[in-house]
Amino acid sequence: MKKALIIGCGGVASVAIHKCCQNSKVFEEICIASRTKSKCDALKEKLQGTTKTKITTAQVDANDVAALIALIKKVQPGVVMNLALPYQDLKIMDACLATKTNYIDTANYEPEDTAKFEYSWQWAYRKKFEEAGITALLGSGFDPGVTGVFSAYALKHQFDEINHIDILDCNAGDHGYPFATNFNPEINIREVSAKGSYWENGHWVETEPMEIKRVYDFPQIGPKDMYLLHHEELESLALNMPGIHRIRFFMTFGQSYLTHLKCLEDVGMTSIKPINFEGKEIIPLQFLKAVLPDPSSLGPRTKGKTNIGCIFRGKKDGKEKSYYLYNVCDHQECYREVGSQAVAYTTGVPAMIGGMMLLTETWKKPGVHNIEEFDPDPFMDALNRWGLPWQESFHPDLVE
Repeated sequence: MKKALIIGCGGVASVAIHKCCQNSKVFEEICIASRTKSKCDALKEKLQGTTKTKITTAQVDANDVAALIALIKKVQPGVVMNLALPYQDLKIMDACLATKTNYIDTANYEPEDTAKFEYSWQWAYRKKFEEAGITALLGSGFDPGVTGVFSAYALKHQFDEINHIDILDCNAGDHGYPFATNFNPEINIREVSAKGSYWENGHWVETEPMEIKRVYDFPQIGPKDMYLLHHEELESLALNMPGIHRIRFFMTFGQSYLTHLKCLEDVGMTSIKPINFEGKEIIPLQFLKAVLPDPSSLGPRTKGKTNIGCIFRGKKDGKEKSYYLYNVCDHQECYREVGSQAVAYTTGVPAMIGGMMLLTETWKKPGVHNIEEFDPDPFMDALNRWGLPWQESFHPDLVE
């Protein structure tokens, strides 16, 4: 029996679990585990009458390696799908090594006390996973995730070499709040308030936060302001895409979001340094997370679309070529299907597909690997089948 252990029960995990239950031929059994078991039980109750997938639940602290090992031994899954916080990646990888179980996540490791995220910590596990004969699939969300699959697909089918990649992430959804984040507020704010960077000619170029702005006319959405950020897939694509000269990542933000974020930064509410408040030590950003709207509550309120994709420039048969691969996702359609807005949907669906690739052994390569290191074709086919159909343009507008 093909089993998956899914750690986490937030917005992304909920989408992935819904999609696993739609894909019962592969996911014959899933165990949903979280620190708060009642959330797992509620989702099980909602889904178990609608699917052939057998659903069990468990309580686990994803920071407790011994507890994770015990749970993995009890469930005996073919893959552990880490849909908890990126702070917990290494703990879960340790548990997978101890039990020789395949691993998958959607975002790279980030220390809880430092606003820094990079793949070095997880890449350090390569030899251990190879020797254990198991696969760790890193970054099976959308960005990172689908953007890596898009890159591998473009290189395989459209180019002899890719020289430039611009990753564009546009969320044109409107949830009606003056300020809210579409995924975990703590992770979101740490990401967008950090310095930006991009890869060019073999080295990193660092920028101030939100320093570089461009306007892009997104298909099915229209012109939107977007800003250059650092993002983890830049690091792996720079390593894995031959012939690459430059990779950049842009994300759209509305003026209301930026104004509120600037005010919160100015008064210290985005800080991750502990402060003393009424005799207790608190972290301002974690307090802010507690008072902001829960991203999982935004589904019924959010209207509009997302457009996430990659613009490639390179050479084919000695000639210059450009090519654009992207997905457009409608927030309300996502909510009608799985009760979630599109930001969680576009991450949760690829998480399920990555799990499917490992459970079926369509992808099997012992070690620690980023998603673009595998054959993209079965994943691209699955995107069309499971709710994230891709579109392509051979004459796209380029980003200056």
